[in-house]
Amino acid sequence: TYKLKVKPGKTYLLRLINAALNDELFFTIANHTLTVVEGDAIYTKLFDTDKLLIAPGQTTNVLLKTKPEYPNATFLIAARPYSTGQGTFDNSTTMGVLEYEHPFKKPSKNPTLIQPNLPQINDTQFVSNFTMKFRSLANDEFPANVPKTVDKRFFFTVGLGTSPCPKNTTCQGPTNSTKFAASVNNVSFTLPSVAILQAYYFGQSNGVYTTDFPVEPMVPFNYTGIAPNNTNVMNGTRTVVLPFNTSVELVMQDTSILGAESHPLHLHGFNFFVVGQGFGNFDPVKDPAKFNLVDPMERNTAGVPAGGWIAIRFLADNPGK
Repeated sequence: TYKLKVKPGKTYLLRLINAALNDELFFTIANHTLTVVEGDAIYTKLFDTDKLLIAPGQTTNVLLKTKPEYPNATFLIAARPYSTGQGTFDNSTTMGVLEYEHPFKKPSKNPTLIQPNLPQINDTQFVSNFTMKFRSLANDEFPANVPKTVDKRFFFTVGLGTSPCPKNTTCQGPTNSTKFAASVNNVSFTLPSVAILQAYYFGQSNGVYTTDFPVEPMVPFNYTGIAPNNTNVMNGTRTVVLPFNTSVELVMQDTSILGAESHPLHLHGFNFFVVGQGFGNFDPVKDPAKFNLVDPMERNTAGVPAGGWIAIRFLADNPGK
């Protein structure tokens, strides 16, 4: 069991990263308050919390202020998944120990063990309240250079659908004959035999990928309402090509096709600004008026809320990513 040894009356900087592949994780240190100072290597306006939510690949830096006097106790450090979906996964809790060092005494052989208090595994309201606390510093030294004008707008639905189970294979989808398949605008990614960037660089994209990825859902429906009868996804290696220095606004909408759940997404090679988020279906008329263009959080990984949407903006100025 991992032990983090600390001294009373000190402040420690903890650099936390979620190294899981699939699970968003709640994190807490029993009976201690954490001050969030950074997310994905970007400084934030400070805020205190006793619990965190970290998506796969996300980083969060926090200040831990230890107790002023030596406590005759140890404190559990705990993390466990946040999930609202149908799929099966390991929902166990992982533990570490925060242990205080006494300058003159040996640690007690039987110290009081303080238990942590984590949110419920499907506590979407906590996740929403926590993520909305993140704000960029937005000052002269660390400006929030969010694009104020937009050249390209995209609307992507994200979620889980189904694909046929391969022959002679046991699948754990909604039925024995299907498997879960993630998709964006109902397109599930097919891994090409040649890397996309390599094919693009050498001008050999023909047969490797296409440039016709749908910029909005091909069949609109009530995305967070009653699921459509047909849950099958399409498969393809389809891309969106952007001119250099294009300012982009992307709204990502969760779908309830196989149950609403949070979908952490990473934009490789870029930071983006989270300008808005909400529950239900995105309203292109009313919701943009509420966007935060003053001090939105800048990061590279964010979760599409379960049963909701997130809006990001970024400048496409990093060719090859």
